[in-house]
Amino acid sequence: MANARQQRIEAQIQRVLAELVRSEVKDPRVGPLTVTQVAVTQDKSVARVYVVPFAEDAAAHPELLEGLRAAAGFLRGEVGRRVGLRHAPRLDFVLDDSFDKAARLEALLAAAKKPDA
Repeated sequence: MANARQQRIEAQIQRVLAELVRSEVKDPRVGPLTVTQVAVTQDKSVARVYVVPFAEDAAAHPELLEGLRAAAGFLRGEVGRRVGLRHAPRLDFVLDDSFDKAARLEALLAAAKKPDA
């Protein structure tokens, strides 16, 4: 039962953060991005937020994370209010590289399937 509640909280935080980053964060370092996943610890004190920027520029990623970390206090307060949490979790932003890993794995599988000619 507690696991279902935690998943529901993670999904709500993900939706709220996606909306807040899009509409409320004015930091120029934070461009368009997708919040791919939110993982909240068991004690609900920390939420790890996985993000993927739309930009292909790899040099922009550190600035993106700096901008998100600068806005973390504001975002934490708004998440707590909008989700209805008494104690909002600390937000820890991480770049989600699972799409890059999946593409690399697909390329390796495609190369292994290719017949030697």
